[in-house]
Amino acid sequence: MKKYILLLMASALLFSCKTKTVTNVPIGTANEIAANAVFFSKIKEKSNFEQLKINSRVNIENGNFIPTLDATIYIENGQKVWMNMIAIFLNVGRGIATPEGIKGYEKWNKTYIESDFSYLNKLLNVNFIDYNSLQNLLLGKTFVPINEKDFILTKNAQGYRLTSSKNLKFENNGQTSEYRVIMDYSPDFDLNQVQLEDKNKTNQLEISYFNWTGFDNMKLPKNVKIIIKGTKTSQIFLENTRFESSKMDTPYSVPNNYTKTEIR
Repeated sequence: MKKYILLLMASALLFSCKTKTVTNVPIGTANEIAANAVFFSKIKEKSNFEQLKINSRVNIENGNFIPTLDATIYIENGQKVWMNMIAIFLNVGRGIATPEGIKGYEKWNKTYIESDFSYLNKLLNVNFIDYNSLQNLLLGKTFVPINEKDFILTKNAQGYRLTSSKNLKFENNGQTSEYRVIMDYSPDFDLNQVQLEDKNKTNQLEISYFNWTGFDNMKLPKNVKIIIKGTKTSQIFLENTRFESSKMDTPYSVPNNYTKTEIR
């Protein structure tokens, strides 16, 4: 239980309807775009909202039975991501992420966790997720560190494609990982898909965003699909059913008699 609670926060991880099949249209090869300042300016734009409440239905497939979860995700821009989860009308867990790290507890096994972002990176098979990356991931914004000189930008009828010109190195806590990265965007600069594959082709992360909608001077994805491939494959599907901009209380305290789970 603790693993998929934290997976959700890493992806809070994460927005796609389980019953809907989406066929991705391959983006063919196109000529490289030399004058790309507008593109990079658009995909690097920072969010300027104050707070956002998202109601979501979450389905997780990892080889074990996990009931559909109803999640409330509340984001205060640059400060915190708070999540509360309910299954079959029962509260099953709660978590919060801040720039300092993550906390979460689950009621089925009465355990809780406190960690920096290294655990979320491990779950996603990457090595660069911090608070800002997590928030951007949830909002469908570019969450992979971008240095223009490390990418090739092409354009065709489906939109734009960013391809890493070399393996990108992510360093964290003395460990280095190298990934080939491909990111597809719509003609309106909406992020459609992110693919990361490690240099040994043993770990992959793929996140797809669908059904973008306008809300409060923002564009947000109503559906997200996250596929994590390693020794086994896990999938997370989130369907966002409602967006609100009102403030809300975000209580968090670990109940008595819960056991702390150590991160390894």
